[in-house]
Amino acid sequence: SAALNAGFDAAAGEVVITMDADLQDSPDEIPELVRMIRDEGFDLVSGWKKRRHDPFGKTFPSKFFNMTTRLVSGIRLHDFNCGLQAYRREVVKSIEVYGEMHRYIPVIAKAAGFNRIGEKVVQHYKRKYGVTKYGMSRLLKGYLDLLTITFISRFSRRPMHLFGGIGTL
Repeated sequence: SAALNAGFDAAAGEVVITMDADLQDSPDEIPELVRMIRDEGFDLVSGWKKRRHDPFGKTFPSKFFNMTTRLVSGIRLHDFNCGLQAYRREVVKSIEVYGEMHRYIPVIAKAAGFNRIGEKVVQHYKRKYGVTKYGMSRLLKGYLDLLTITFISRFSRRPMHLFGGIGTL
């Protein structure tokens, strides 16, 4: 998240692309992501690894995580954690990504008023280099992060909805 935030601060282009360095995503997808931002007016386009080359122990929890995030956020994406994403420059200049909130950039963007969020099916390749950082602790942290970002996005602009009349005494 810190690296993404630093990259977002330095970004100067009209469209900003993010992508993991493990070679599971192809740079050949980039032109279509850019076209969707420029021509179709999306604020953010997320990749969707519809056909994944990961073990069941990673794909099943990921599908459950994505379903939960979809229900809680109201954002109709299939794959919130795909590293291959495109953003309109205004989006990355208006949000801050910290902690491990990188998987919730669409939720953060929506809370900042960027509602044109789309997705594109992207090719997913078997991992050639590196090792996955996925595990049960990461799943738990992911859900705690979801609670945090939901709390922040729902109540940061309407604190009285949380505290009720206590603040008026």
